[in-house]
Amino acid sequence: MKLSDKTKAILKNFTEINQSLSFKKGKKIRTISPMQNILAEATIDEEIPSDFAIYDLPQFITTIDVLYKDPDIDITSEQYASIKEGKATRSKYFFSDPDVIISPPEKEMALPSEEVSFNLDETQVKKLIHSANILGLPDLSVVGEAGVVKVVTSDRRNDTSNDYTIVVGSTEHEFSFNFKMENIKLIKGSYQVSISKANLARFHNVAYNLTYFVALEPDSTYN
Repeated sequence: MKLSDKTKAILKNFTEINQSLSFKKGKKIRTISPMQNILAEATIDEEIPSDFAIYDLPQFITTIDVLYKDPDIDITSEQYASIKEGKATRSKYFFSDPDVIISPPEKEMALPSEEVSFNLDETQVKKLIHSANILGLPDLSVVGEAGVVKVVTSDRRNDTSNDYTIVVGSTEHEFSFNFKMENIKLIKGSYQVSISKANLARFHNVAYNLTYFVALEPDSTYN
């Protein structure tokens, strides 16, 4: 099995959510944060031939990226992956016990309702993340007021906080769907965003066939 650059990018992104990963047979990979407030799932081009688990996913990806140029990963062994390149270079990387890894539930995740939906292009996503980093803003909110939907980075605990706002649509409702920026672990690209008043949001990246479900903060409101 060879991993495409696209799949490796997804796996690197998954390391920001959970340092471990249980791979399942098929084309779908899924992860969940230790706090279980972020779930990500992607459909990849490669066919995973059998179940296995990696405890230190960053180390596994670094091994593939740094020590090899075009590795072939053989997981026919139940105990370890054989990482090979040509006839001269290879590594043995042992699997983890899947029971020690925090993994998503088997049941597929879905939004219970969709109160607001909008698109964010790649530039908008970059600017929201950069604004939070540059201005030291810990919060991201999707706000409906005065007929528009806007995405705002701010510090909601500080009345004199700097902020950054992008208007992304129109609405007849008033709401404030709030997130912690530390839970926004998006890979680069454009997103289709849908949010439920049940305090759950979905961010879908079409280019990577990758979806994140992110829990909202409990003080979110919808009127």
